[in-house]
Amino acid sequence: MSDSPTPLGALLRAAPPDRLGEVVAQHLRTEAAADRVEMLLSDLTMSGLWPALDPHRPAGGPMSQRCFGSQLPVTERVGDPGRVHLPITAFGDRLGVLFVETGRAVDKALVDQLALVADELAVALRAAERDTDRYRRVQRRERLTMAAELQWDLLPGRSLGDPRFLVAGQLEPAYDVHGDHFDWSVTGDRLTVTVLNGFGDGLPAALLTTTSVNAMRNARRSGAGIVEQAELASDAVYARHGGAMHTATLLLELDLMSGRVDAVDAGSPQAMIARDGEIRPVSLEQQLPLGMFAETRYETQEFHLQPGDRMLIVSDGVHAAVPRGRQPYGHAALPAALRGTRLQPATEAVGTVMRGLRDYHAGADQEDDAVMVCLDWRR
Repeated sequence: MSDSPTPLGALLRAAPPDRLGEVVAQHLRTEAAADRVEMLLSDLTMSGLWPALDPHRPAGGPMSQRCFGSQLPVTERVGDPGRVHLPITAFGDRLGVLFVETGRAVDKALVDQLALVADELAVALRAAERDTDRYRRVQRRERLTMAAELQWDLLPGRSLGDPRFLVAGQLEPAYDVHGDHFDWSVTGDRLTVTVLNGFGDGLPAALLTTTSVNAMRNARRSGAGIVEQAELASDAVYARHGGAMHTATLLLELDLMSGRVDAVDAGSPQAMIARDGEIRPVSLEQQLPLGMFAETRYETQEFHLQPGDRMLIVSDGVHAAVPRGRQPYGHAALPAALRGTRLQPATEAVGTVMRGLRDYHAGADQEDDAVMVCLDWRR
């Protein structure tokens, strides 16, 4: 792989936002003797990888899924061509897999250089997603409801991480979610995570969540702590609905150096911590949901994480699910599902626990939408 006269980053910045995959494919044909290149993007349920360059090809197979799950390059040889699968990931947000088939010998140097190409592509995709619908169309395997459209557009991403932490979230049902939601932001050594349990159904629930999330973001981006974030959001929701609608929310701010967590518990989302094989709930004094009363004031509570801890935060569509009269999913099945993820990264654990929730319903429809956030603190 020779030095390109024009760096790939410059080519991507100059390209139309919907042609990033083609630019990378041409670059690799020239610089890596690539015979075939495909950009596989994850669907909304994180259960499949779908081709963006040639949509008539089948979904990504076991090797691509292995690469996506492990977040490591995977190489294979079938006859003469060498095949490499590389994660397309930006800031911990898993977008998909870059597949490259080349007639060249696949050695470590080539894989490392292809990985840099995948990284360049990931950052460009994150920048381009607001300016083209091409990639979103690949991610969707069916049409979203209007409420779900609002919710997915409001998300910060589906995972975020660096050497200090990894956090991932998932919404269910992906194509018909109403008001449940999650948000996060990292600045310096502070990671803020909020999980919302929406009120109501359909578009009104999504609009209520949109108001709450944007009010909290407005306060956070002005430098306010989680107490002010909760109070501003509560005032905004009450001003709009007069107490007739409200949002149950858990706001957390983690000090990534010490493990201290400041919390505002304003409703029904619940947290639990997996530590040394044991699962224990986080006991917090519940305060009023956002927007229930005028000028509600909130207080913080405190708990601590230890290095290697995993924290799971779920809405009542998860912990209180009672399909066909069974005991709530949160009583025994949820801790068991979380315990079974101890060898998986947070990005895989959310999918495992959500699949456990679907299996728990045993074919019955979910009565409530659900949100789940999984956080690993590595320090």
